Amino acid sequence: MTTPRNDDHDKLLEHTYDGIQEYDNPMPRWWLLTFAGTVIFSIIYYFNVGPIGSGQGRLAEYEAELKAYAEAHPAPAGGGGASAEQLFALVQDHEQVEEGKETFTAYCASCHRQDGGGLIGPNLADTYWLHGGTITDVYQTVAQGVLEKGMPPWEKSLKPAQLNAVVAYVMTLQGTNPKDPKPPQGELVAPQ
Repeated sequence: MTTPRNDDHDKLLEHTYDGIQEYDNPMPRWWLLTFAGTVIFSIIYYFNVGPIGSGQGRLAEYEAELKAYAEAHPAPAGGGGASAEQLFALVQDHEQVEEGKETFTAYCASCHRQDGGGLIGPNLADTYWLHGGTITDVYQTVAQGVLEKGMPPWEKSLKPAQLNAVVAYVMTLQGTNPKDPKPPQGELVAPQ
């Protein structure tokens, strides 16, 4: 075995393993500083965001923003995206009803027929309703869907304006006489 040079002697470790001697190779300073920085960041992050943290954190900030938005934009009575008055105004707007008819034809006619007489879904032209016949009930049924009957929640697929227009169009179908309609289902509700 050769004797190490004097300048290498300080770097050579004292122990030997299977006749092999090791040099002391410390980690580079940039690596140690990066590691120390990540440890400090994790401590600050834990106490700011973590479950026992004193800071508000991102989730609390997000919840505060949601609360502020909800206070600035209160939901109308009935829980829908539009109030009954707004929906009735859309029923009177011919352009909105036509847009609702286009959306109804594209998405709803396969179950309720083009004229609303009902196929798989119920007849929408009569005054019998399975899930309530007020305009807000119809909005909730269209928006939330009826999964047990196979109707998807359309609020996830349609824009709010499309959803409102479809409800307005459905309300104009009441009292029409489609050819060979599906028999009445549900409870009789006086037309609005």
